[in-house]
Amino acid sequence: VQLQASGGGLVQAGGSLRLSCAASGRTFSSYGMGWFRRVPGKEREFVAAINWNGGTTNYADSVKSRFFISRDNAGNTVYLQMNSLKPEDTAVYYCAARRGGAVPEQNAYEYRYWGQGTQVTVSS
Repeated sequence: VQLQASGGGLVQAGGSLRLSCAASGRTFSSYGMGWFRRVPGKEREFVAAINWNGGTTNYADSVKSRFFISRDNAGNTVYLQMNSLKPEDTAVYYCAARRGGAVPEQNAYEYRYWGQGTQVTVSS
């Protein structure tokens, strides 16, 4: 599966952005999906994950109640709605896919497929 992330940009603190990740392939609905982020000089960080049918989600503590992950299996797309953005949310955001997606996995090493990343910058 190939992944294409989009929707990043520059936003003021307190604002919102919605990231999209479009997937190719006919088996998207069988994949667990996740969003991760990376700041230069820091480790890649888990943000959110969703299982194959959207029934179960998982979030990093730092984004709970502000970020929401969802998916549209008919449209082969996963979304990350980001609200109440903070300067510390500034990062490159990556979407990822894993087979056997019954559980929303937060371990990046469980994901085989990765998108190219989209930059999110939150100004104070």
